[in-house]
Amino acid sequence: MRTISYDNTFGMADLAVYARLMADDNQEQMGRLKRNLTQALRQDITQRQREYMILYYGRSMSMAAIAKQCGVNKSTVSRTLKRGRHRLFRCLRYGAANLLQQAES
Repeated sequence: MRTISYDNTFGMADLAVYARLMADDNQEQMGRLKRNLTQALRQDITQRQREYMILYYGRSMSMAAIAKQCGVNKSTVSRTLKRGRHRLFRCLRYGAANLLQQAES
């Protein structure tokens, strides 16, 4: 059986350079994703979906608390959140495909 030494600093230097380069790329992608998500939240979901998402994800309220505050059933909150997530997913997936096509051309 052959053992592998991890004391080789040459490989670690390459890994550090790679990680630094990838972090820059990732930062740009994350910024673009945040902008697209913000735009999708404003334009592509209903007012009720946006309200429930802000309460659920932004303010960490439970579905039961949101239901009580808004005067609806908990299942209504659950379904509305699910539909909103699905719409955002479709919008962002479609937007990502367009970005990839633009980058390739």
